Order: sequence, then C-alpha cells, then structure tokens
Amino acid sequence: MTTTTVQPGPITGNVLLYSQPEPLSPELHGKLGVVQSDRPFGFAKPGHAVPLTVGEFPLAALTGPIIFVGDEKTPIAVMGLNAGDNMFVRDDGMFEPGVYIPAYIRRYPFVFAQDDEAKQMVLCIDRKAEFIVEGGEIPFFDKDGKPSDYTQRCMEFCNNFEQERQRTMAFVQILKDLDLFETKTANFTPMNADGTPGEPQKIADYFGVSEDKLNKLPTEKLVEIRDNGALGQIYAHLLSLVGWDRLIALAMARPAQEPVAANA
Repeated sequence: MTTTTVQPGPITGNVLLYSQPEPLSPELHGKLGVVQSDRPFGFAKPGHAVPLTVGEFPLAALTGPIIFVGDEKTPIAVMGLNAGDNMFVRDDGMFEPGVYIPAYIRRYPFVFAQDDEAKQMVLCIDRKAEFIVEGGEIPFFDKDGKPSDYTQRCMEFCNNFEQERQRTMAFVQILKDLDLFETKTANFTPMNADGTPGEPQKIADYFGVSEDKLNKLPTEKLVEIRDNGALGQIYAHLLSLVGWDRLIALAMARPAQEPVAANA
C-alpha cells in the first residue's frame, strides 16, 4: 500500500479514538514530532470496544470477550462495560499489567484513511494527540522533508495492520458463508442483600459463533476451516467469552459504577 503527501483531498468518516486525523505531509507537519508522554495510553481511555484483527484473537482472548458487531460483523475486543470507559487503562494513562493491547491502539497516532479525490488510502496522524508537538524529539520528517526512520517504521506497522484487516474480513466472510453467526446476550445476575440471586441484567447483545452450528458442520468443512486456520481462531473467540465474568468482577469492584449495556 502506498501513501501520498501531495495535496491530499478531504478525509471522510469517523475514526475511533482519533479526534483530528490529518494527512501527513512535510508541508503541514515538517516541524512536528513526538515527545515521550507521561500518559502514553491516556487517549485509549474512551475505547471500551476496540477493533481487533483475527491474528490477535489468541492473545486478546486472555484479556476479555471477543465479539462481532454490526452488519459487517466486525471483530471487537471488549475492554469495558460502560461506554467510553476502558477498564484496563489506569488513571495514569498506562494499561494494567498483563493486558493485551490491540494493534489498533498501538498504531496511534498514525492511521490510514480514505482520500475520496485520489481514490486511495493516505497515512494520517491525529493532530490532537497530546504528544505531537513542534520540535518534538522524534521528528516525522528529516531536514530534506523525507519521512524519518520513526515515520517509516510506523508506516510499515500501519501497512501490516491494513493487511491483517483484509485477512480479518476474509475470515469473517468464511463465518458468514458457513452461517455460523448467531445473536448472543451477556447477562449479569447481582446478589440480593440476603444472598439470593437478584434479577438478571442485560450487559450486551452481540454476534458470536454458534457452537451448535459449528458442531453440525460437515466433516469436510471442519477439515477445511481447520487447515486454513479459521477453526483455531473460532475457538479463541468462544473461549474469550468467559471474559465477561472478568469484566463484571472488575465493575463490581468499583462501587461508584454499575455494569450497563456495552453497546459495543
């Protein structure tokens, strides 16, 4: 994938966690760079539901639920029960130890966006990122206006992310073609003061793989998705769903908050 830094057209669409995406160019950003931040992941605090690529499923499953949302059945890492609150990002802008950080977050402040006029993807930065400043210790461009080593590494990471995103779309299409999706509900049953179970509360509605449909697949289809790697990722998704209990436990440890629908 290529990028452009020459008079890019308007960028369309909203991008989760990005406040002001701008096409990266030496004309606009030649004097800018990044500095070390005391709160490196503070920007991710509002990300209670973060897009995930299929290759991340095994590691992300150790942190919390992996669900599918929307008409496109986009894979999402659920990282909080309340909209706008990533439960794994501490007040100091760091992630809790041992939590998997999705690549979507790790690529920040860079992102690819659609240039409608040029009909191509362009590399952007979030101009509102608090660690992007004029004269930053790690510049975006060198003195000749060429991308710095830092920018080139980040561009490569974004390229790899885009390739993984395409692979993820192919994986989801396999699940659609096999009709494996079903609507699922995450519930929470609080305890009454006398120790008896209270009324169940709905946490979220989402799409997930039906174990019943999976088990009824013909042998040749099971072999096919085993050999192309899809079966392992399906199991990672199914195992991740026990992570709802972890999120509920974390929410219960916060007296000022109650679990509500994630609306992921």
